[in-house]
Amino acid sequence: MRFAIRDLAETEAWGRRLGEHLEAGMVVALIGPLGAGKTHLVRAIAEGLGIANSRLITSPTFVLIQEYPARLPIFHFDAYRLSGSREFQELGVDEYYDAQGVCLIEWADRVIEALPAEFLQITIEPRDEQERVFDVATLGVRYQALLPKLADPKLAN
Repeated sequence: MRFAIRDLAETEAWGRRLGEHLEAGMVVALIGPLGAGKTHLVRAIAEGLGIANSRLITSPTFVLIQEYPARLPIFHFDAYRLSGSREFQELGVDEYYDAQGVCLIEWADRVIEALPAEFLQITIEPRDEQERVFDVATLGVRYQALLPKLADPKLAN
């Protein structure tokens, strides 16, 4: 499913809506070029998950993973600096998948082989300074149930 996002406010609203519907053990794979807004979307998802202060969320490029308390624990990964799926596995990612939180993985395309069998994939395509297209793919029945909850007639294509 494709979502046309016109500006930052729509990104925030869409991300919060997604966060509100995520369940324990879910994995969200974020893909997009540098500056596409992956970390900004993570902040909005975290707000939907009830994080106390989303301004604490930064890109974990140099630390590779950040953990945040919310309605469900948030495990925020950044695979940009990793050499591949094996290095991602060595972080102990399987333990995070089983930890009954939500895993948000930036640059997931770099570690695709280390992702679980089922996950939600969001590919962000920048159109200009503000406008984005979110291509959302679901791998697994559990994630397919999210799509109607994310659909806003103004945003879905």
